[in-house]
Amino acid sequence: MMLEDHAGDIIHKARNAAKVPLATAATAAGLSPAELERLEATGACEQKPDWNALASVLGLHGSKLEAVAHGWLPQPPELRRWRELRPITTTQGGNTVNCYLLWDPSTRSAALFDTGWNMAPIQELIEENRLELKYLFLTHSHQDHVAALKILQITWPNVVLFFGPRNQCPALNQLLTGCMTLGSLCISARETPGHSEDGVTYVINNFLGNPSPVAMVGDCLFAGSMGRGFQSAKLLKQKVQKHILSLPSETLLCPGHGPLTTVAQEKAQNPFFP
Repeated sequence: MMLEDHAGDIIHKARNAAKVPLATAATAAGLSPAELERLEATGACEQKPDWNALASVLGLHGSKLEAVAHGWLPQPPELRRWRELRPITTTQGGNTVNCYLLWDPSTRSAALFDTGWNMAPIQELIEENRLELKYLFLTHSHQDHVAALKILQITWPNVVLFFGPRNQCPALNQLLTGCMTLGSLCISARETPGHSEDGVTYVINNFLGNPSPVAMVGDCLFAGSMGRGFQSAKLLKQKVQKHILSLPSETLLCPGHGPLTTVAQEKAQNPFFP
């Protein structure tokens, strides 16, 4: 799976967040404004930018940004370590989004994190593995993450929903506090607004004897990038550093878009975190 954001996307997000004019950033990069605009749009540039100078004015890490431009991808985690975890990817209108299903093998009780666009692959996995869907946790209420919510509630009317603070959707009914158990699993919530006011990251511990936690990060963090700071890019970055990158280095990060990654890889390679 390719990264959600190419180097140009990262530059554009960072420039907008820092309110740096296109011409100023172009001068730092040694490019014309038109060349930088093409770089932001496509991730490619015929002339090599001065990555370090450009990154400096945008608050990014130059060598990490250059690595993304040259095709860096996270090392795919070995999912057999988390064998009762399944990423599910759906696409609509050119928007590809991830949701995640996990379960406890002894009780066959399952939890879903976000819904994606289409319930069909979720239902297929549940039926294939003879699971009982008990919980639905929403990382935030943007449409691509909740599109299948209504049909899911009709299909599993007893599912218990959890959501973040300041969520405006009247169909949702609970904010997770403390630890919710799912068999041997412990699920806790960390408030991570910035991309959206109701942003939440869910952390799963005691993963069936595997000491490595799992974090469902929604659109807070992508492999090699971050989500857009629709509420506040500064706040989002602070929350990611405090509540996500502070997790153990081997923590599996499950973003709403793009490939899986880990805390260690994001600390080492994400240009937003020098």
